[in-house]
Amino acid sequence: MTGASAQSPVTTSAIVLGVGANTAQRVVSWYSSDNAAQQYVQVVPTSQLLINGEFPANPTAYAGSLTANSVNGGFNGHATLDGLQENTAYSYRVGSEGSWSPTYQFKTHSFSGNFDFLFFGDPQIGSSGDVAKDGAGWADTLDVATAANPDAELLESGGDQVETANTETQWNAFFADDKLRAYPWAPTIGNHDVGGKAYEQHFWTPNTDRSTAFYQSSSATQSGGDYWYIFKGVLFIHLNSNAYANGSDAAHINYITNVVNAHRAEAKHIVLVYHHSIYSPADHANDSDNKIRRQDFPTAFSNLGVDLVLQGHDHSYSRSYAIKNGQKANPNEQPGAAEVSEGPGGVIYVTGNSASGSKYYDLTTPVAGEYGPDPLDPTGKRHYANSVENQEHVRTYVKVSVKDDSLVVSEVRSGTCDAPNAAVELRKVAWCGPNSGASPAQPVGSVIDKTVIYRNAAPVSGSVPATLSLKLDQAPTFTPFQPGVANDYAASMTASTTSSAGDATLSVGDPSATATGHLVNGTYSLPSALQAKATSPAGAGGAFANVGSTATPTSLLSYAGPVANDPVTLQFQQHIGATDALRTGTYSKTLVFTLSTTTP
Repeated sequence: MTGASAQSPVTTSAIVLGVGANTAQRVVSWYSSDNAAQQYVQVVPTSQLLINGEFPANPTAYAGSLTANSVNGGFNGHATLDGLQENTAYSYRVGSEGSWSPTYQFKTHSFSGNFDFLFFGDPQIGSSGDVAKDGAGWADTLDVATAANPDAELLESGGDQVETANTETQWNAFFADDKLRAYPWAPTIGNHDVGGKAYEQHFWTPNTDRSTAFYQSSSATQSGGDYWYIFKGVLFIHLNSNAYANGSDAAHINYITNVVNAHRAEAKHIVLVYHHSIYSPADHANDSDNKIRRQDFPTAFSNLGVDLVLQGHDHSYSRSYAIKNGQKANPNEQPGAAEVSEGPGGVIYVTGNSASGSKYYDLTTPVAGEYGPDPLDPTGKRHYANSVENQEHVRTYVKVSVKDDSLVVSEVRSGTCDAPNAAVELRKVAWCGPNSGASPAQPVGSVIDKTVIYRNAAPVSGSVPATLSLKLDQAPTFTPFQPGVANDYAASMTASTTSSAGDATLSVGDPSATATGHLVNGTYSLPSALQAKATSPAGAGGAFANVGSTATPTSLLSYAGPVANDPVTLQFQQHIGATDALRTGTYSKTLVFTLSTTTP
């Protein structure tokens, strides 16, 4: 007799929630061990779940499309969830009758108005050599970022989800956190994702063009493609920047141009996402392929009205100035500005740091030439295109708040020097913390950089020259000194100060080498030193003090900020003792008053 063997249950794995073509869509992608039965994604409003979380009869079901998995056997599937309602919590599961995945939840928000999304640079699971540590750092960043921003509506990728394209143990660690089933993930293909088909099999993306130009080489063995979607009035366009030679950059620009022209009326902002940072602050700054992209992309992006470009690849953070046609749009924009006006053609480029801690690249010193140093950086350490560059060897993410008239971009710490931080734990880097480790690590959630990007603002500017002005009134004269009578004599004068500096000091000194600080009459000098003090509405003065030399002047008044035409009263005091020998004639000194600053 031959016994009948039990059929193995169908298993699903690597379930991920993705973006759809519009705000009312989501895409669910997964791996399946079998395709014998039609598989579905069942979706219901969470409020309709029965006791113990059971699904009601006849839930909405979206049929999955399954194809053979060329990486590790089995099948990969996806289904588009359409017609979702705004401001609704949904529950969903994947599979078929008798073989369902666990139940997961996501929620929609209003389909119009302001919203936040989060951008993550290179998790690159496996890059440190320890998949578990990399996965722990990645999961912690997801947890920290979504806990701090529970109403964030999108998770945007900077590429390099894993270290090795077709290594499923790395993909398993990447997908381990359920946040990737609760928040829609918008993937970007990196150079470590491109070397196999796993990226395409794990992620189904909307409006994808898989033309030959959008693959680095063979579409049969590698992943690729460009895609776009619209979410709450923002047009997102993702590029496969691995494909750049043999006309691919021109094809990318043509793709962006067609999409923008077709949907410009719907888009209050245009955001491009691709992996290779063209204004990279670290190891890849002057790679030969980056030099080509710096020639090919910036003018086209300016002409198309792109607002923000999100990039990865360099495992460090940078935020550019507003860049128009490859140069600063506004020569007067200052480093680290908290508010930026793009103006016509201005584009902000952001490079994401490592979100997992698997690998960090240190900032590089610019090389004079095509991507040289910023003239506004006296140390010569920052590249000309970048307003901010940062590397602390701690995990970070970028938060973008979308408003009708602006984008608010913040770089936020999601970790410290402590575990999970694989590159630090495994001593892949020699230090950790701000200022190359000289300062202690700041707490999770602290902000490294933040700026408000105004799209349509018309900057009105005017410059203020460095100004220090001191105007003195008529010189003071004491009443006649009486010999043999002890007395303190007083005299005063007025002055006016103007300073455009961040601080300023008014001081007085005696340039004479003869009885410095004392009034003299020929070869005679008064025994007691001349004293002075100053008062004004805007400055902080002190008590009477002896007048020093010009080499060591006496500080009379200090300013904590700019001041204009501040009226100053200068007071002088001279003590005459009862036994002081006084010579007939005039005692005097020429004094030097100085208005100076250490913060021009």
